[in-house]
Amino acid sequence: MRPLDPRLLRYASSTRGTLAAGGVLAVLQTLSIIAFAWLVTGLVVRAIAGEPVASLGVTLGLLIAVIVVRGVLFWAVEAVATRGGARAVGQLRERLVDSIGRLGPGWTARRSSADVTLIAGRGMEALDGYFAKYLPQLIATAVATPLLVVTIGWRDLTSGIVLLVTLPLIPVFMILVGWATQTAQQRQWRALSRLSSGFLDVVAGLSTLKLFGRQHRQEARIRQVSEEYRVHTMRVLRMSFLSGFVLELAASLSVAVIAVTIGLRLLGGSLDLSVGLFVLLLAPEAFLPLRNVGASYHAAAEGIEAAANAFAVIEEAEAQAIAVPGERASHRAVAQPAGLVFDDVTIAYDDRTVVDGFSATVPPGSLVALRAPSGSGKSTLIAGLLGFVPVDGRIVAGGREDATGRRDAVAWAGQRPGLVSGTISENVALGDPTPDAEGVARALREAAAGELAPATIVGTGGAGLSGGQAQRVGIARALYRLRSRGCSALVLDEPTSALDAATERRLLDALREVADEGVAVLVASHREAVADAADGIVTLGARQEVLHV
Repeated sequence: MRPLDPRLLRYASSTRGTLAAGGVLAVLQTLSIIAFAWLVTGLVVRAIAGEPVASLGVTLGLLIAVIVVRGVLFWAVEAVATRGGARAVGQLRERLVDSIGRLGPGWTARRSSADVTLIAGRGMEALDGYFAKYLPQLIATAVATPLLVVTIGWRDLTSGIVLLVTLPLIPVFMILVGWATQTAQQRQWRALSRLSSGFLDVVAGLSTLKLFGRQHRQEARIRQVSEEYRVHTMRVLRMSFLSGFVLELAASLSVAVIAVTIGLRLLGGSLDLSVGLFVLLLAPEAFLPLRNVGASYHAAAEGIEAAANAFAVIEEAEAQAIAVPGERASHRAVAQPAGLVFDDVTIAYDDRTVVDGFSATVPPGSLVALRAPSGSGKSTLIAGLLGFVPVDGRIVAGGREDATGRRDAVAWAGQRPGLVSGTISENVALGDPTPDAEGVARALREAAAGELAPATIVGTGGAGLSGGQAQRVGIARALYRLRSRGCSALVLDEPTSALDAATERRLLDALREVADEGVAVLVASHREAVADAADGIVTLGARQEVLHV
């Protein structure tokens, strides 16, 4: 990520306001610095000249006022950076989460959940350092340094020329150090990602590991990855301290060169004391923003790396949205059937055609089984219906062809329940700002999970529930959404794979009742019981209309 990546302005619009306010405050701060140097110079020169203290009262009062103003401006810069950063990070995190949602479960299944959580959680929090420390110094460098150089050059051309020669040395050192720091930071981030993923996997499978007596080996693995992360972190810190020393040394030597030239000219009588003192007071201030940028870069490096990863996810979601024809054909004023329609649907990715020319219709009020061997594309077809993968052909759900409209019309439960830490009730009513307790209880009964108490607390991924119970809670969530949002279609992917025959029968009876209410129900399954309960059966690769039997 560059010092100021344009994508940040695009995906976090509040950054523009933060930059504008920071620019104005930087100008005011620079003017206050110049005023401070001017007033101090005047006081010293007049005091040396022997003026009485009484005549210096006005100048001293102005100096105190300038000091107060500088303090207020310093506070204002911090406040604007902190609040603006919080808004920008919130916008970027919201955009990231939305992009992950649009990429769909197929994308998340290919990515480590710990890696995604790391970017959206700790990574976004690390951006606070970027906004609070790095960005204000970057703005000050772009605004204050040129103004101070011009002011010094106006008062003393020789000192201005020395500044122009020595100032570029600091950015050169910053670039060299920045390259090394970026490489070290990327290694640190990868080590943290491995540590997070490994720890999450160990926690999830801890009971199995203990059962087979293998927990100690994983303990050693976590210790090894933790040590790698510690080494990379210390390497970044070492570079931070060394780079700070290099920048301070370069700035001190540059100011020393200016001081020596001023001293020699003062001794030779070719320079007035007021000019020399004024320039000496301003010279360190010209170098200060550049030094602070270099020092604060290390505090923001982790956030910069996380932002780059977040931008990659957002851009991938945007690229997928462009590739989905249904998005471009949205809101067409054409009458469409209310059920589910697949018309010559082809889905291909990774240079492989997964679904080829599939056509079928699921009318309202019907229960249809989608059959195909495992791994033949049933889940991919559902992902295409929900707009999570690019599709060639035409898919209609609830009268809408665009991907967003189809998602609004469909209540869906996948093979993975995707449960979150909380109560069963919170999982069933996920996304509902005003959950309906009776609706939750009804959804659990219809999902053949009436024995589960809504107040029962489960862990991440459904920890605390059996596989079948977690699966039924996921189905209950789809049934709750179906009624609370008035969806016209219900789509379930292998809903009975972890159920015994009696529980499967209860669930299928409930789905039959849902279909009788006028809902188009599509169940992807290879189970014979599902096919026997269905009104019709479609097979991937077959071009057919589904009729009631």
